[in-house]
Amino acid sequence: MTQEPARSLHVLVWGENRHEKLEEHVATIYPDGMHTTIAEGISENLGDDCVVRTATLDDPQHGLTEDVLAQTDVVVWWGHAAHAEVADEVVERVHRHVLAGLGLVVLHSGHWSRIFTRLMGTTCTLRWRSEHDRELIWTVDPTHPIAAGVPHPIVIDEDEMYGEFFDIPAPDELIFLSTFSGGEVFRSGCTFRRGNGRIFYFRPGDQDYPTYHHKDVRRVIANGVRWARTDLPRRRSPELLRYDTGEFFTGHGYRGAMADRIDTATDAATDTATGAAVAPEAAL
Repeated sequence: MTQEPARSLHVLVWGENRHEKLEEHVATIYPDGMHTTIAEGISENLGDDCVVRTATLDDPQHGLTEDVLAQTDVVVWWGHAAHAEVADEVVERVHRHVLAGLGLVVLHSGHWSRIFTRLMGTTCTLRWRSEHDRELIWTVDPTHPIAAGVPHPIVIDEDEMYGEFFDIPAPDELIFLSTFSGGEVFRSGCTFRRGNGRIFYFRPGDQDYPTYHHKDVRRVIANGVRWARTDLPRRRSPELLRYDTGEFFTGHGYRGAMADRIDTATDAATDTATGAAVAPEAAL
C-alpha cells in the first residue's frame, strides 16, 4: 500500500508590530519585526515540514480572516502594547477556530491578549520587572515533546522578569519553570486544551531584548508549534447531538441551547479551503 505523504504544517505568526515601528532600539534588534524573527526560527527548526506566514495588527482584519484561519494549523501570537486594538469580531473568530481545533502558541506578554484571557477565563495577571534579569528556564517534564532537544536549563542572559502569582487555570501540563536573578519563579511553559484546540504558553520574549534570536528559545517555540497541531479530519467544535439507544456513531442534529454557538462558518470555510464535501445534514 502506498502511504500518502504527510501534509505540511501551516503556521501563521501574528505580531502586533507596534514597538518595532515606534521604538528605535527595538527596530535595531528586530529590523524586520519580531514576527519575522519568530517565523524564521520556526522555519529553521521545522524545515520543509512547515509553511510559515506572518500577519500583523495593521493588516486588514488583522490578517486573521476566516479563509486564512481555515487554512492555518497553528497561530503563534505576540502582543503587548495594543491588546485593546484587536477587534471583537477577530477575537470571536480566533476563539471559535481554537475550539474547533486550531492550535495556538501564545508568547510572553500575549498572556494579556484578549484571545488568551478569553480562553483561560481568568485575569492572567502576574508580577513583572524589566531590569535585565537573568532567566533560567528549567525543564520539569523532560519527556514532553515540547522539551525535545532543549538544554536543562535554558540560560537567557537578559530578559524581563515575570513572577508568580500567575492568574491562570491549573495547566494541563507544566513543562518549564523559570527562575530569575531576584529569586522569583514563574510557570513559563504551560499547555491547555480548549474544545478540540491545543494551546501552549511560553514566557520569554520582551521586545527590549534579543530573546527571539536565542537558538534554544526558537527550538521550544518550534516544538510547541508542532505539538499544537491537531490532525482532525474536519475542524469543528464539539457539539450537542442526540444519539438513539444502541447508536454509537451517528448523532442527530439537535443543537438546542447551543444553536447560536455552533461553528457553521468555521466548517464551511474549512471545507472550502480543504476541498472537502459537506454532507447535507452537516450543513443544517
